[in-house]
Amino acid sequence: MKKVAVIMGSDSDFPVVKNALAELKKNGVPFECRVMSAHRTPELAADFAKNAKANGFGVIICAAGMAAHLAGVIAGNTTLPVIGIPIKSTFEGLDALLATVQMPSGIPVATVAVNGAKNAAVLAIEMLALSDDALAEKLEAAKKEMIDGVVAKDKALQEQIAAL
Repeated sequence: MKKVAVIMGSDSDFPVVKNALAELKKNGVPFECRVMSAHRTPELAADFAKNAKANGFGVIICAAGMAAHLAGVIAGNTTLPVIGIPIKSTFEGLDALLATVQMPSGIPVATVAVNGAKNAAVLAIEMLALSDDALAEKLEAAKKEMIDGVVAKDKALQEQIAAL
């Protein structure tokens, strides 16, 4: 199975990013988590991206706040899919969201909601599941669990309404 790289622009992003790591771990997806900065360590970030495929990665998740150029720097240096997590810091995370989602033509970054680390992990798992049937089955089971949970909540609500 290919690994997922999870890169944070700062260790202060970890409280959000740990939700992605937990989801990857829950699904048995191997990952590496690193701190790299688009601005403070641009050569390190570019080198990581250029070698990611050869190092066994299949998807790269990047979390950054404020100017949030990390996902773009990584995407500009690899052909692997890159998922951006805009981190809420200033302006309610709108600055990071716009910096992550507004990429030039030819350098796509799939972007999840501000602080949407769990969805970034799920999206990465979905990408890897395209060529991994066991992982696809785990995703199907998770979707069924969500459906069952909503159906149970609706049933409980209907019982409360009937008791009015």
